[in-house]
Amino acid sequence: MPYKAERLAHFKTLAGMRAPRFAVVVAWMVTIGIAIAVAIMALVPWLQTASGFGQVVALDPDERQQQVTALVPGRVDRWYVKDGQRVARGDPIARVVDLDPDLLSRLAAERAQVQAEIASVEQSRAVAGIDVARTRQLLAEGLGSRRDYEQTQIKVADTGAKLAESRAKLNRIDIALNRQSAQVVRAPRDGRLQQLNAASGSAMVSAGTVLAVVAPERVERAVELYIDGRDVPLVRTGRHVRLQFEGWPAIQFSGWPSVAQGLFDGQVRSIDPNAAPDGLFRILVEPQPGKPAWPSNDYVRPGGKVRGWVQGETVLIGYELWRQLNDFPLEFGRRPTVEIKGKAKAPNAKSDSDDTAKK
Repeated sequence: MPYKAERLAHFKTLAGMRAPRFAVVVAWMVTIGIAIAVAIMALVPWLQTASGFGQVVALDPDERQQQVTALVPGRVDRWYVKDGQRVARGDPIARVVDLDPDLLSRLAAERAQVQAEIASVEQSRAVAGIDVARTRQLLAEGLGSRRDYEQTQIKVADTGAKLAESRAKLNRIDIALNRQSAQVVRAPRDGRLQQLNAASGSAMVSAGTVLAVVAPERVERAVELYIDGRDVPLVRTGRHVRLQFEGWPAIQFSGWPSVAQGLFDGQVRSIDPNAAPDGLFRILVEPQPGKPAWPSNDYVRPGGKVRGWVQGETVLIGYELWRQLNDFPLEFGRRPTVEIKGKAKAPNAKSDSDDTAKK
């Protein structure tokens, strides 16, 4: 200090300057902050996650909403239900009639006529068969000509062709009658009706037109999440997933799941092999056994939005910041190893002694 004072004695102005107390405090705060940040990045662990957005779906395809379509073209003559009404499997929903109100009676009359034609052709065929047998006998006795015998055979063949044609016509009429008998559209399953989209009397529909949608009320739920293609190769079946449901209050810390509140647990059920058109991959998440149940159907319904975090490996915060700044995937490169009793070992791996003790 005396030496320093002697050097500054020649610079009286510089020796008289004093740094403001505020600047000193700020400098110390910045220095301590940098040291703390470096310590955090070098020592504090962080749980890697692959985040994605999706929605709640029904796991069983039979429990998803189903469209009720018109089976025949025509117009909606009557509705048996109202929008939002509960229905059981087989309950009538609507009645679709043909544009010709007398179509069914005309088809019935045509069917009766064709049946009469079939009976007449069968009788003619029986008589022609008798004629064939008689002319064959006469030809064998030398009392008839071969031409008469061949003519009777031709007549039998003609009656057989007419009989086949009449039966084909009868089949076409029966098909038309069966289709018209499907005019009453019925519920394919139990559920609640929604989206009735036609009016009685004047609405014209074609075969396949959607008349309503039946949505089941109690389903086995799952969540479909769409994950970035950069991270999905490292997502495995059975991985732990944290879920935040739409409208459910939650506080999320992806790197420290023990601090998060209001989130629910799930596990990866399956991963689609191909990407969606937007380049994201779909994964199905089911409830994780042994964990608190998801909110009831009154709060989390099929179609509700969900945000999820698929958990990965535990790394240091500094490594995670470096990975994200470089846009690398999860678990980029080799996992760091530490030396344990002369053996290189991954930090998350269990020791041989632990495995032996468990065995």
